[in-house]
Amino acid sequence: MRGSSTMSVKLNKVWLISISLILLSLLVLNNLVRGDWGDLSGGLGNLIKFWNTELWPPEWSLIFEAQSEPPNCRVDVEFFCSKAYTGMLETLKMAFVATIFGFIGAILFSSFAAKNLVPKYILVPTRLFLSLTRSLPSIIWAIVFVIVVGIGPLAGVLAMILYTVGYLGKLQYEEIEGIHREPLEAARAMGLNHSEIVSKVVLPESGNTFLSQLLFMFEYNVRHGTVLGLVGAGGIGLHIDRAMELNLYNHVMTYLIVIFIVIVIIDFLSLFIRSFVTDESEIGNKSFLSVLLPANIMQKLNKNDKNRIT
Repeated sequence: MRGSSTMSVKLNKVWLISISLILLSLLVLNNLVRGDWGDLSGGLGNLIKFWNTELWPPEWSLIFEAQSEPPNCRVDVEFFCSKAYTGMLETLKMAFVATIFGFIGAILFSSFAAKNLVPKYILVPTRLFLSLTRSLPSIIWAIVFVIVVGIGPLAGVLAMILYTVGYLGKLQYEEIEGIHREPLEAARAMGLNHSEIVSKVVLPESGNTFLSQLLFMFEYNVRHGTVLGLVGAGGIGLHIDRAMELNLYNHVMTYLIVIFIVIVIIDFLSLFIRSFVTDESEIGNKSFLSVLLPANIMQKLNKNDKNRIT
């Protein structure tokens, strides 16, 4: 009884805090719009009108027909020469290269930013550098690199590498600081240097987490790579930018559909890959519903299936 009453008190506190935050958010939002909510009137109707007149149906030829310019595609199948395919493929290439190099850079810097690996005079400047790289969004870095190296995918790759180093670097040094002291002290007692401690202790201890971070960052860079094209940093975002300049919103809709499909595929692939390195993984039991439904509902469904079998 005492345990249930304590749980009830905690639950009431959670509800109280949640409601308070919601009310505070509404007050702040009201302040932002200066109490004038008139802009919302007719918003739904405008959206429906815009959808019916500008967005739908999409321009499917962007996916299934070869682009007319530039004439650099030598594949017979038109799909592989379409603007949507070539643009998305370039975005995937940019995200892949940026994620790999950024991940390697993040591991190097995070090992010099973890307080259980290095002294403060090394830790502080390293953390300042990581804070600097992630303080600006990747699109700002893309603008900087477009000025430096010009319009094209290289600017986008450099921008994503820099942001990936800062973003993953913070996650990784926090993960490293969570490693138990015993393995690190044993490694130092054996006379291992910094690089050996990282390769023989840190990576084995945090390998699964680092892999999850790598897969997440790839998906993140794919999504943000589509935005970087808006400032001339290559990829499918460059096609989106040109379509918006010409008010071809049905073209934009086509590109957004392609991006959505690719992100969903990457999400399922990352789920499949992660299942190989987790101790509790059972590839055969993975299902489409397990991604969409909460765990408690999946447990009930599995229990009902077992009861039917027995």
